[in-house]
Amino acid sequence: MKFKVDQDMCVGCGACEGTCPDVFGLVDDKSQVKTDPVPAEFEACALEAEEGCPVAAISHE
Repeated sequence: MKFKVDQDMCVGCGACEGTCPDVFGLVDDKSQVKTDPVPAEFEACALEAEEGCPVAAISHE
């Protein structure tokens, strides 16, 4: 599964990193996907981070 963060929408709150630090991390105050594609063992937490993003900046395919 592939995840991406819309850099124009991201406000850098760090909620995704707090929820799923193996997949998301803050770089220059914006979230970045650290691994692409996301390994199966981290898909559930990545989906949880996507749902918890307050500005809906995270998406997956």
